[in-house]
Amino acid sequence: MGSTPRRSRRWRWASLLGATALAVTAGGALACPAGAAPTDVDFATHCIPPAVSGLPPIDGTTTASVSVDNAAPKVGDTVTVTYTVVTAAAGNPTDLALPADIMTPTGKVTLGGAQSGGVTVAGPKKNPPVPGKATFPSFSMTGTFTVTKAGQITLSPGDYNIHTSYILELDTPCTVTDPPAPASQTITATDGTPANTRSVSLGSAAGAPGAGVTVSGANFTPGATVTLAGRAGATQTADTATVTANAQGAFSGSLVVNDRTTTGIVAYEGASWNADKGAGPAAYVVHDDTPVPDGSQKLTTTVRAGTLSMSQAGDSVALSAVDFGTGGASAGALRTVTVKDFRGGPAGWSLTGKVTDFTGPGAKIDAARLSWTPACATAPGSPSTCRAGSAGAVGGSGATLASTPDGTVTGGEFTVDAGLSLDVPAFTPPGSYSGVLTLTLS
Repeated sequence: MGSTPRRSRRWRWASLLGATALAVTAGGALACPAGAAPTDVDFATHCIPPAVSGLPPIDGTTTASVSVDNAAPKVGDTVTVTYTVVTAAAGNPTDLALPADIMTPTGKVTLGGAQSGGVTVAGPKKNPPVPGKATFPSFSMTGTFTVTKAGQITLSPGDYNIHTSYILELDTPCTVTDPPAPASQTITATDGTPANTRSVSLGSAAGAPGAGVTVSGANFTPGATVTLAGRAGATQTADTATVTANAQGAFSGSLVVNDRTTTGIVAYEGASWNADKGAGPAAYVVHDDTPVPDGSQKLTTTVRAGTLSMSQAGDSVALSAVDFGTGGASAGALRTVTVKDFRGGPAGWSLTGKVTDFTGPGAKIDAARLSWTPACATAPGSPSTCRAGSAGAVGGSGATLASTPDGTVTGGEFTVDAGLSLDVPAFTPPGSYSGVLTLTLS
């Protein structure tokens, strides 16, 4: 996917405790991210090809899914949503092949159940080459919303638009024929005591430089003056406007967006941005369609989003031996794990682990007896800062080894280590004992 749904990589470490060592091997199975797995859904879609193609509207079927980074949020939490179009209803309308990295998707996710409304989402300018007359490749878009009510909230894929920047700036808007589309994801929100339930949504997820976008908000202070502002990453742009919240704390206003680096739009009370008095950013993309003057050449480059991945330094660990009748700590060190977060979005990550019981000759050592002392280091220049998990038992239920928080700009490279200690009972029968320690990155 372009800005791919958050994926996790599971590494299985098979641990063999002998008289002198704990051996570890690695596997490559994939694990699901935190939260419930999304369901691919099909829905009828009406797409309008660019006028220059001379083609009639396309009535087809879109296959899509919606995933979240937190399937059990509390009221007041911010949930990151990823809308993935697996199979688009539209495609390249010409016989001319389209080159890589000229597609910018935007769209909306529809909320239902305990909370209604829409979530604007946008994806990076990233795609493989598209042959003539071929269906557009799969792509993903991300956005966020604030949970305002407890209960089950459904998320359904909504309208989307495929903007292409090749020779001409063209749009292929696709709308859900019979909205809402089937729900792809359901999350369950619980009551909390949030300091801030303000929310903001946009009438459009993209526009040309100088275009106005409708910004709507809810749960602001009744009668408050609210500033609408563009954001380029973590920095506010010069594009601002003010509106007044009504007696219910809602508003609707227009913001003219000129800054071509805009990535989102926020709304806040007070003289400057304050997370406790504001909402957003809601994803927004500026399509630069400025004509090239005569005698000039327009130069364009693309920063491509990467993936979240991890690797390990070696595949074996030796724990110290213990004596029958004495037992005690069989100690060692986890092989260093390197995490690389090159997704370029707002989501942080979490690296967790859990272990099975250690089985041996007619006996076992309980999983709860394995403990670790995590450590984590952040490479210079990384936008995120790695936090080590708490020292303590790993056990069968699992524990956090390291993590980084969500933020406006996240990513970087990190090294994760841990001291290991298996508390072996004094009269454990002599022999080799084995267990499985599974690490999951999500």
